[in-house]
Order: sequence, then C-alpha cells, then structure tokens
Amino acid sequence: MSDDFILPDLQAAILCEDVRAEISGQQTLVGVLGAIPTPNLPIGFFKLCLWTRWCGGSGDFVQKCLIYDPEEDQAIAQAEIPFTLADLNSHATNVHFFGGVQFQKYGTYHVEIQIDDEIRLRIPLPVIQVDAQGHPGGLPGNREF
Repeated sequence: MSDDFILPDLQAAILCEDVRAEISGQQTLVGVLGAIPTPNLPIGFFKLCLWTRWCGGSGDFVQKCLIYDPEEDQAIAQAEIPFTLADLNSHATNVHFFGGVQFQKYGTYHVEIQIDDEIRLRIPLPVIQVDAQGHPGGLPGNREF
C-alpha cells in the first residue's frame, strides 16, 4: 500500500432488478427491492443488480458482494468488481449483475458488501410469503413488508 491509500466510504447501495445506461450517461435503477413477496417458492430472478457508489478514498480496491441464505451458512450468489479512486474528490459507481439467482425458502436473506475483504454493509432482504393477491399471511389489505 502506498501512502496515498485511503479506504473509501460507501455513499449508497441499492438492490434492484436492473440498471440501465441512458444515452445521457446517467443510470436508471429499475425495480428497487426492499423485500421479495411471493406466494410460491422457489422464486428466481433472471437478473438482480446491486448498485453502489464509493467516495472519499484513494487507491485500488476490490468490491465483493455476497447474498446469504437465511441461515447464513452459504452464499447463494457472489460477485467482485475491482475499481480505482484517483483522489479524495473522485467517486466510483459499481454495478454487480447476478444472473439466475433463486430463493429457495422464506426468511431474511442478507446482502453483504465488502471492500478488500472488510464488511462495509449488510442489507436485510426478506422473502415473504403472500397469498395470490399479494397479501402477507392472507390478510386482505395488509401490505406491510
């Protein structure tokens, strides 16, 4: 490590179904996920994305993301992205693409974000049983996730 190595801050992290690159160079996040309501398991996603923004650091880094099952004994998906921050005023926007992720059981999964093998954030992702109309526990009108 050089003297100008400074571990960056995680400014934002959003789990979503897609990240689209616009002609303007901006990004559009589609289907932001806070929970996964489903009447049946397993439920699969053709694609899941984790959008992150890092700032306030300098150096070369590796961002690693893992999605753990409710027992947290195994990762059901993982990805890595190397990135560089030239100085404290620069930022890096990373997008992990997870293909073919399947959730096999109900419960709270965790999305873990690491940088250089240090955990920086854990996001809970509940997979919730709902009835065919989308009501948790079969209670009409109760849409709290």
